[in-house]
Amino acid sequence: MKYIYMDNAATTRLDERVLEAMKPYFFDTYAVATSEFAYSMGIEAREALEKAREIIAKKLNASSSEIIFTSDFTESSNLAIQGVIRALQNKKGKHMVTSTIEDFPVINTFKALEKQGYEVTYVPVDSSGVVNLDELRKSIKEETVLVSIQHANQEIGTIQNIDEIAEICEEKNVIFHSDATHTFMRVPIDVSRTHVDLLTISAHTIHGPRGIAALYIREGTPVKKIMYGGYQEKDLRPGVENIPGAVGFAKAVDLVTSEENEYIRNLRDILIERFLKEVPETVLNGHRIQRIPQNANITFRFVEGESITLHLDFHGIAVSTGSACFSKSLEASHVILGIGGDHERAHGSVRFTLSRFNTLEEVERVIEATSEIVSRLRKISPLGKK
Repeated sequence: MKYIYMDNAATTRLDERVLEAMKPYFFDTYAVATSEFAYSMGIEAREALEKAREIIAKKLNASSSEIIFTSDFTESSNLAIQGVIRALQNKKGKHMVTSTIEDFPVINTFKALEKQGYEVTYVPVDSSGVVNLDELRKSIKEETVLVSIQHANQEIGTIQNIDEIAEICEEKNVIFHSDATHTFMRVPIDVSRTHVDLLTISAHTIHGPRGIAALYIREGTPVKKIMYGGYQEKDLRPGVENIPGAVGFAKAVDLVTSEENEYIRNLRDILIERFLKEVPETVLNGHRIQRIPQNANITFRFVEGESITLHLDFHGIAVSTGSACFSKSLEASHVILGIGGDHERAHGSVRFTLSRFNTLEEVERVIEATSEIVSRLRKISPLGKK
């Protein structure tokens, strides 16, 4: 039985073509990226690194000098948030703004900064997960240093209107960071049109390698490094550059097409429509239209998402849940709670996230298995039935 993987928001399978592009930089051109006055293998490594940077920058309509490579999306967001604070805290203030449903690298960074004496305003979202722009505007103060609002949510898939958010931040003269981990190459982003100052992107969600990500930093944005060592990456991210990772990231970017995104979107729509139509007492979490193509998040009432997930694994199917039992913090999904859901809704939520490697046959099998599992679990559920 072929294993069906539908947890692609967590990470994606490496594409074989990406691996082939990376191999020479493990075994042939394996030197560090040296300057033009050093030995030839190091020069070749530097050229590969800069070519990868150019490819990624082009997809954002940015300059290659505005792309800083990091180890992952957590480091990118930390460099953005803490880097701006270090640069501006003594010049402007110690206040920041974010939303209540950000991913952990952002929201937990802000929580840590609060313990250090910084002030953070958490802007609410509506029942679809859309940030309240009026509340955002009102939350920005004279001493506000940074606004960090994700481009799309990692759990329910809702896309934020970062064009309007960027306009508000520009009007208020506040630096704007956005986590685009789940939208990069899935939803168009043009930094020449959208005035985002810092943008987190990653390879691991588009069939690229783990251990490589990037931070777009608009030219002139004040950022100080948060780690110390060498002077790599414009003296913002010290450490030996991950040449194979950067090459793999660029190859992964090149492989994503609009046709692929439409294919994934169609599979997602089948999942959503069939679940809502065929399984009683189901709720779609997130915005129905304004959502990333790969995400379907469904709450199956009267059953635990943990139980659904475990039973699906017995059927050879991988998905994720917002249940507290699956959280290391033992807390129910802050995203479902943030959109007004109660603990029962959070506990019954299951996230299905798709990729280029999923098929219609797999979708059909997932629908059939999930429907049967939910029906069987509800018969013995202590949560009650209608």
